[in-house]
Amino acid sequence: MAADTTPQSVLSKEDRRISWRSFPFFLVHALAVGMVIWQGNNHVLAGIALAIGLYYLRMFGVTGGYHRYFSHKTYKTSRWFQFVLALLATSSAQKGVIWWAAHHRHHHRKSDQTGDVHSQKIDGLWWSHVGWILSEKFEDTDEHQVKDLLKFPELVWLQKWFLVPPFVLGFGMWLVGGWWALTWFFVSTTLLWHGTFTINSLTHMIGNRRYETTDNSRNHWLLALITMGEGWHNNHHFYMKSTRQGFFWWEIDMTYYVIRALQAVGLVWDVQEVPDHVKQGSLKPLPVKPVIETPSIGVAHLDPAE
Repeated sequence: MAADTTPQSVLSKEDRRISWRSFPFFLVHALAVGMVIWQGNNHVLAGIALAIGLYYLRMFGVTGGYHRYFSHKTYKTSRWFQFVLALLATSSAQKGVIWWAAHHRHHHRKSDQTGDVHSQKIDGLWWSHVGWILSEKFEDTDEHQVKDLLKFPELVWLQKWFLVPPFVLGFGMWLVGGWWALTWFFVSTTLLWHGTFTINSLTHMIGNRRYETTDNSRNHWLLALITMGEGWHNNHHFYMKSTRQGFFWWEIDMTYYVIRALQAVGLVWDVQEVPDHVKQGSLKPLPVKPVIETPSIGVAHLDPAE
């Protein structure tokens, strides 16, 4: 009899238990709602504009920094600008770049298979969207996944003090705009969290599949707009080495446009494009191997930043 190869959950009840360290996560949600109610009609439209600006500024830190640079190294940059990207990414309050990249690289190795850290297919919507982040099980970092990033003391420092950038940004908002600005900072942060989390959850549930992959990744135009291009998730899982995730001109990918602008002024280079044969779907699936030994998970450049 053939062995059952259906992906299975490896999580116990203890693994799914919410960590007490997650209290700030719920506190920020409560503050966002409570302070908006408290502010009432105090410059609401200006507050929404501020929240949206902070949202997309830091979303680029997540998509262009955490994801396309630190996790997949789809372009190159200098060491000082690498640190700028790390600061911007960490201001999103999604832990340090080393933690983020380690878990994301592991996800690509196991996507929707047994052992995936956040599979909607295996463990459900709640777990894939936010449950895994609140669990103690994934608070630690598998350093084997990120040996290339551990070479930089400044990134290691930022990993330890990952709360400093969001705290400084929030404090700065309060200094400049008082409680009103801080209110919309909390709103922006809450929306940014859930905007990011939709890629782990909803892009494995809704949308279209252009390419056959070993997971359930999908493309969705609305999620792409919300996440600056990350919603072209099936594209990304099919060919992870590309900086561009909206493979075709009609697939809006704002992160890619910003990176190309940074390339135009010399801040980044070696931006990876999508070969024509990949767009046509003729790429053959590559075997999954350990993250730092294969290009199949999209880590195109593992050398230290120049």
